[in-house]
Amino acid sequence: MEPRLSEEKALVGLPSGPDISRLRVQLMRWFNKHGRDYPWRRSGDPFRLLVAEMMLRRTKADQVRKVYSKLFEKYPDSRAIAEAQKEELEKILYPLGLRWRTPAFQLVARDVQKSYSGRVPMTREELRTLPGVGDYVAGAVLSIAYEHKEWMVDSNIVRFFRRYFGIETSKEGRRDKHVIEIAKLYSSGRMPRKANLAILDFTALICAPHNPKHDRCPLRKACQYFQCELPAISPFAASASNNPKGRVPRVYPWVNVVS
Repeated sequence: MEPRLSEEKALVGLPSGPDISRLRVQLMRWFNKHGRDYPWRRSGDPFRLLVAEMMLRRTKADQVRKVYSKLFEKYPDSRAIAEAQKEELEKILYPLGLRWRTPAFQLVARDVQKSYSGRVPMTREELRTLPGVGDYVAGAVLSIAYEHKEWMVDSNIVRFFRRYFGIETSKEGRRDKHVIEIAKLYSSGRMPRKANLAILDFTALICAPHNPKHDRCPLRKACQYFQCELPAISPFAASASNNPKGRVPRVYPWVNVVS
């Protein structure tokens, strides 16, 4: 069943449920061929995924891979990390420049042990009580580790929604109500784990911040950025097939943007 918008939400111009569903299907189809493979995605362990997401803040995934493997070879679970010597953890995390984050890893490990008997919580509200865990990390753990229909929004996803749907966002778009609403609809369909991994990889590999790969993008026929804004400056200039009616960008009249 397609996700549906309430009448009130439809009035402010959110992309339709079917539009979002079609986007999800296309992204998952792309992911089948081009999705990235990382050990934390394969582990099936919510705690390992939680730690990986904490490592990935402002750090590229390929840089995290070796450190992640080394960390869990020596400290295989939350109890081991909670009881580890701080200096030993610092040595492992040093290649990522994460020495200042070492206390955060131990705090979250100790909290998981003390408050949740070693099991990572399964609700957004409980996850957000853990040290250093916000909405993005909570959504990643819930959707990727537990396969719940939970949303996640980072700066890459904001950029992607802005480009694809032609929407306006605030400077801190991750907190915009309409962006979160689109993310909720996107993750509300079947296979939320795969859907969220697909959008993460697509925004990293194709819809990049600078020099997006338009020639490799399977979404460009429906992308507002490509169809309406890019032709004036791109070698993919608008043609009769790309922009037959000389369309202008579709910008939704958002009334619920928050700072």
